[in-house]
Amino acid sequence: MTVSGIIFSNLHDKNIPELTRQRTMASVPFACRYRLIDFALSNMVNSGITDVRVITHNNYRSLMDHLGSGKDWDLARRSGGLKILPPFVSSYSGGENLYRSRLEALFGVISSIQHIHSDYIVMSDCDSICNIDLKDMVNKHIESGATLTLGVKDTVFEDRHLKNVNVIYADKDGNVTDIERDPRHATGVKSLGLNVMVVNTNELKSLLNDASAHGYSSFINDVVRRNVGKYVFKVYRYDGVFRNIYSMKEYYDCNMQLLRDERFRKELIGNPLRPILTKVHNSAPTKYSDGAVVKNSLIADGCIIKGTVENSIIFRGVKIGRGTVVKNSILFQDTYTGENVFLNCVITDKDALIQDGRMLSGHETLPFYIEKGQIV
Repeated sequence: MTVSGIIFSNLHDKNIPELTRQRTMASVPFACRYRLIDFALSNMVNSGITDVRVITHNNYRSLMDHLGSGKDWDLARRSGGLKILPPFVSSYSGGENLYRSRLEALFGVISSIQHIHSDYIVMSDCDSICNIDLKDMVNKHIESGATLTLGVKDTVFEDRHLKNVNVIYADKDGNVTDIERDPRHATGVKSLGLNVMVVNTNELKSLLNDASAHGYSSFINDVVRRNVGKYVFKVYRYDGVFRNIYSMKEYYDCNMQLLRDERFRKELIGNPLRPILTKVHNSAPTKYSDGAVVKNSLIADGCIIKGTVENSIIFRGVKIGRGTVVKNSILFQDTYTGENVFLNCVITDKDALIQDGRMLSGHETLPFYIEKGQIV
């Protein structure tokens, strides 16, 4: 049995446009030292998948810089390894609408898929934050004899309008019976799609050929839903921690949950059996000056802390001035704050500069965002 992986790096960029104007969803920073793609990529590597393709669309310079040759994930290999697939652009197609969906993304790299000789393919988006044992998912897929297995997470809701998610319905034997997109009034226990799936390689190629012949555009709605009952589609119920990054608020909440929920943090990034791997920078240790106060925060290497940091996530190279108070905030790499600054519920992008005496505050439902390189 051999397994390959496909990761979609740009599919959900519109969910958090503030953070994806100059980067892909895959390269959005997370938890003071990671990028979102680290979770999908580490899930595959930890499960023994060493042939991984990353489909890109645009703004993928920072993603390529982060992934490099794949050596930090042990994917710098002669056979298999990490392959970054740039968008297919011809003199006729142009670059405006390269792809808008998962299915169109697969069409764009069909020549690469045709060269996959593994028995199975695991496909994953980058906006699903989880630490899943894909080896168990693949084994359950093989045992069931399914064509496609969709990962789901059972979640309790109370009359909530779900956005940018798929709700998967299945019978008692785990056979998919229907799929609903963004239900208006979600109540009770719903099986949310993880955007992680396992498919038989040859049948994926067949499904793609059929979808191309019919002019389909959506993998879930046109390929999966139309073929429910014709093919065996199963669900795999994942019971670990899971968050879906479908908005700026959800991104902020997910980071803050790492600080307030020890179980969530340990299961997500503290599992020694399935570590989340990332690019190693070998920065100098963080320096804490006399009078610095740090409480309940995650702080990366290479920082200089002279003020107070509470309930915050601080990325590499951040400098916090004397007398400055940072609360409930997320400061990206190389953010600089002057002296006597007050920040509450603020997200700063890379290289932001906040001058002396500034007072900035958002709210946990609407964090205040400072763009990359902006001076306040």
